[in-house]
Amino acid sequence: MAKLYVVPTPVGNLEDMTFRAISVLREVDCILAEDTRTSGILLKHFDIHTRMQSHHKFNEHQTIEGIVSRIEGGENIALISDAGTPAISDPGFLLVRECRRRDVTVECLPGATAFVPALVASGLPNEKFCFEGFLPQKKGRATRLTELAEEPRTIVFYESPFRLLKTLIQFKETFGGERAASVSREISKIHEETVRGTIDELITHFSEHEPKGEIVVIIAGAPDKPKEKKKEKYPKSDTYL
Repeated sequence: MAKLYVVPTPVGNLEDMTFRAISVLREVDCILAEDTRTSGILLKHFDIHTRMQSHHKFNEHQTIEGIVSRIEGGENIALISDAGTPAISDPGFLLVRECRRRDVTVECLPGATAFVPALVASGLPNEKFCFEGFLPQKKGRATRLTELAEEPRTIVFYESPFRLLKTLIQFKETFGGERAASVSREISKIHEETVRGTIDELITHFSEHEPKGEIVVIIAGAPDKPKEKKKEKYPKSDTYL
């Protein structure tokens, strides 16, 4: 039975590509790529000659019906993004949902995604966390940050290097400058870096050092509020000044 394969690709170092991912991409009938030029470099590196088709956020609404019909007709198709796991802050969710709706088999391979190494390297609690991905750029951004102000779990964000400093300043306004945080960039690449500190300290650092590369920001959850002491009840017959 034909199926849709969701195939993660490296977020930086090409050696993070799995043997299984290479095998699947060689054997399927077509590869859906977010950017065929970017993915072409990856496929050439691993000597993969499967034909590609463009599939991104600007055309996915128009192409989903035809793609699912092709799988129903017996064509095995793989979905990849420019880096990491498709559908995680990348195109893919709509296609997977339609496949599930029409009982088309979906197989997602395990593999690279940027927030996991960033979360582990942050040193912040990771047994429970809240993944936010990219915040809305305009409408709804302030509202969402306000909703997260009291979130007790560690919070994970993706951000562009061009907006990082502005975002950190907004985080200070929402979470307070003393909240612990970390910023990871260029994960698995030569210039990989994780900077840890308070939000205030990160603002100072990135005011002096221009950030480059893909960014993952980890923010500590809200601290527990101190419990109010119960007022002691005194007997009515006694008098206290």
